[in-house]
Amino acid sequence: MKENETILKHIEGEAAVLYRKALDTLTQLSEEGLVGTDMFGFDPTEIDHQTATLIAEEMGITPALLFATLFQSAVRRGALSIESVSKDYGTETASLVQAILGTDELFMRSATVGSDNFRSLFVTQAGDMRVVLILIAQSVTLMRQIRDTENLEAQREVSQKAAHLFAPLAHKLGLYKLKSELEDLSLKYLEHDAYYHIKEMLNETKRSRDAYIERFVKPIDERLTAAGLHYHMKGRTKSIHSIWQKMKKQHVDVDGVYDLFAIRIILDAPRQEEHAQCWQVFSIITDMYQSNPKRMRDWLSVPKSNGYESLHITVLGPEDKWVEVQIRTERMDDIAEHGLAAHWRYKGIHGSQGGADQWLANIRAALEQGDDIGMAEQMKADLESNEVFVFTPRGDLFRLPTGATVLDFAYAIHTKVGNRCTGARIGEHHVNLKHKLQSGDQVEILTSNNQSPKQDWLGIAVTGRARSKIRQSLKEAQAGHVALARELLERKMKNRKLEYSEPTLMHTIKRLGYKTVTDFYHAIAEEKLDVYQALEVYQQQQRHERGEEATETRSASEFVMPEDTGKQTSTRDDVLVIDQNLKGIDFQLARCCHPIYGDEVFGFVSSTGGIKIHRTDCPNAQAMRERAPYRFVKARWASKQGSQYSITLHVVGQDDMGIVNNITSVISKEERMLMRSINIDSHDGLFSGHLTVMLEDTDRLTALIRKLKNIKGVKNVTRV
Repeated sequence: MKENETILKHIEGEAAVLYRKALDTLTQLSEEGLVGTDMFGFDPTEIDHQTATLIAEEMGITPALLFATLFQSAVRRGALSIESVSKDYGTETASLVQAILGTDELFMRSATVGSDNFRSLFVTQAGDMRVVLILIAQSVTLMRQIRDTENLEAQREVSQKAAHLFAPLAHKLGLYKLKSELEDLSLKYLEHDAYYHIKEMLNETKRSRDAYIERFVKPIDERLTAAGLHYHMKGRTKSIHSIWQKMKKQHVDVDGVYDLFAIRIILDAPRQEEHAQCWQVFSIITDMYQSNPKRMRDWLSVPKSNGYESLHITVLGPEDKWVEVQIRTERMDDIAEHGLAAHWRYKGIHGSQGGADQWLANIRAALEQGDDIGMAEQMKADLESNEVFVFTPRGDLFRLPTGATVLDFAYAIHTKVGNRCTGARIGEHHVNLKHKLQSGDQVEILTSNNQSPKQDWLGIAVTGRARSKIRQSLKEAQAGHVALARELLERKMKNRKLEYSEPTLMHTIKRLGYKTVTDFYHAIAEEKLDVYQALEVYQQQQRHERGEEATETRSASEFVMPEDTGKQTSTRDDVLVIDQNLKGIDFQLARCCHPIYGDEVFGFVSSTGGIKIHRTDCPNAQAMRERAPYRFVKARWASKQGSQYSITLHVVGQDDMGIVNNITSVISKEERMLMRSINIDSHDGLFSGHLTVMLEDTDRLTALIRKLKNIKGVKNVTRV
């Protein structure tokens, strides 16, 4: 690896000695095969050396910046340790290398490198402004080398990063030459035909275009000189990438882009005369050439929010060709050249107005002024105080305010995700809803169908979206609970054959100490008030209004299903008689235990208001009893009326030939029995599976199970 004179111009003394030592070290590592090659087959240490040379040419280089650039690939590939770099080249160099390698994980996590959120996160995670510069230069170096590569997929990936991440950052930093090169090269690799079509057209017209610019500028030059103005002019052809963007936007070919080149007039004017002289030039040019009012841009009277000042006009020059003219002063041009113009935003790449842009806007000036690392750290701290960026497991990137919690992130993904959120997994760790997120976290939201928003969630969420959705969900839940409680109360009244009376209910609510009807029903829904207690008070109020003497009241416990639910022969009003023709009550047979006629059963009032019929030996019965005993309803079957029920059986046995035919044969011989499905799997000489049949009652079921067990090879038959 040969020394580079451009680099040596920027370092001296001990730094130059260390530079030669670094080259010897890298050459030895490369010759020993410890560094290997990259995805394009290049020696990565050679790419790093070229990157350092480019930085020296375009930006100026310091020892720490130089050595961090040279050693990044060697450390990344394990050929050198951070400790050895720190020992031989300083802790500042080692810190920069670690920061560069720290950005690798971002690219592995997300494919959306072109988003505004990713750009902001990239700047935040880079931390030191020099890391951004190194990676921009590395992108340019790599783009120059991959022209003839056979790895087209890798070429496309690198080109997309260059176009959507590094080119906009280079523009913001005022590195316009590198920005244009990145854009043109990425277009060359991503849109090959378009690139060469435009290039050929420009080459064919270069001589005539240069001659035209000279004819256009000459009379302007004469008029401005005669007016006594001090200035200089630049004429430039727009980049291939810029022309391509205009072609797509205007839906025209190259010859249809009427402003292929632009003229910039830069005045040397005192500060107090800047505006006056700019408008004077404007007046002279528009007197000479017809202007297009729609293309007029006045950023003198009202500068852009980023400080950009200039006058842009488009005029019809000789041969009826449109030419863009930019008028500004030396001071205004300096501001623009330091990156504050941010053309990449107002030309269609919409970005945030947040800290990332302010951070970048000052980097070029900081470099030129030789500012120290402390300024970079302060700018990083300022940026991080505003927002955090977190990934989903799929690599999607979300922007949230600082202090945002797991709950905020869940609602940012989707309202349903937020409503069901129970916590999150970040890396290998489980965290709760209150956990505050950090930039770069990869967060997997954990949910449960049993979860629902709570009132205290309003104290956890910090984003407006999350708090709004929580309030909405709480309001809807409260309305649903009130409706359920009202329906439950009215159903119990019907079971007791109590006449519903609005005035009586209002007096009851008052006697129970509730100020509003909503509070009353809400208390029932939250189980703060037992519905049977409310009914007893309602009956007492009803007797009082009729002038009747109170009789002994029944306790609410009489209406709660006892532990022994086998005796379901009571004729009390609160016993639900199950009949397929039952009207006025919404009930369904529970899918968890599939009760049929003959099973001992009970009813359970569901959260939707209907009643689910369960077997008394249902595996969920105990949990339901502990959770909401007041929702239990005694139930029994009406007389059998020929209805059929779906039953699933689990069958296990030896995998003998014809076993399935034998099973289906037994069922087909049964009268009024229909087989709906059968699913059998075999493994290691055994079979197991499920079959679903339609039958009338438990007697038929018991008989069927007995017949199936008698089939040769069948070991066991159980009801699911």
